[in-house]
Amino acid sequence: MRIVSLLPSTTEILFDLGVGDQVVGVTFECDHPEEARSRTIVSTSAMPDGLSSKEIDDFVTAAMHRGDDLYRLDEGALSGLDADLVVTQDLCAVCAVDVAVVADALAHLGCTADVLTIDPHTLGEVLSSVLTLGRATGADDAGEALVRDLRTRIEAVRRAVADRVRPRVLLLEWTDPPFAPGHWVPEMVTVAGGVPALGREGEKSWRVDWDEVRASAPDVVVCAPCGYDLAGAIGLAGELKRAEVLPGLPIWAVDANASFARPGPRLVDGIEALAGILHGVPVNPRVTGLAHRLT
Repeated sequence: MRIVSLLPSTTEILFDLGVGDQVVGVTFECDHPEEARSRTIVSTSAMPDGLSSKEIDDFVTAAMHRGDDLYRLDEGALSGLDADLVVTQDLCAVCAVDVAVVADALAHLGCTADVLTIDPHTLGEVLSSVLTLGRATGADDAGEALVRDLRTRIEAVRRAVADRVRPRVLLLEWTDPPFAPGHWVPEMVTVAGGVPALGREGEKSWRVDWDEVRASAPDVVVCAPCGYDLAGAIGLAGELKRAEVLPGLPIWAVDANASFARPGPRLVDGIEALAGILHGVPVNPRVTGLAHRLT
């Protein structure tokens, strides 16, 4: 089977299922595992490099108002890969190529590849997507084994924090302007032993103002800006700290790309990292590099 993955999360899942050798095309954002970087890039961003957080939000808002695509699908590269399966999404126009664009491109090219849409909104749906990809690629057993392991780790965190006092956690998916978290992120906070100060499980993130943020009465702030690694998140968290919009509160930065924004197996790393932030629970030594507290 020849697979094109148009989502960083599904690329990670496919490699975790042991079918990474069948992945022939990826997006410019597919950077985990490292081997994924060697595949043909079929999707790039329409956004200029080097924009600030505010400038990115302005660009995205204007593009969506005009109806412009935020991602460019390289039809020539896609055609040359002779794919049997294309994995895409219909979850978020800001995250990846929309399924309608993919379908139109395949029709234009006369390509008969199957299109699999992966649209998880909750942790349970993320785990189900692993099973779906396992079935689609003949890796059923690997998918079931991976999901069992992930569920075991999630339950280990639940047990470790069960009797702890639960702080109110303000997890920001964007900082300028601030965005309350949605989809699986509030659930991650809950599993890790916190109470989401803002955010609704299974629903889209949304823009808030700083008065709403302060009124949510958080005990701790976690900066998890979508599309940023740990170094980028530290920079944005530092801006928050210097602006003193939430004075006196502990502020943490986390690697959003690795373990918060992408709906794949590494979300469980993010849950374990949050348990460490909130309760000092040493659940998994691997996650120590995912978070940084600003001093």
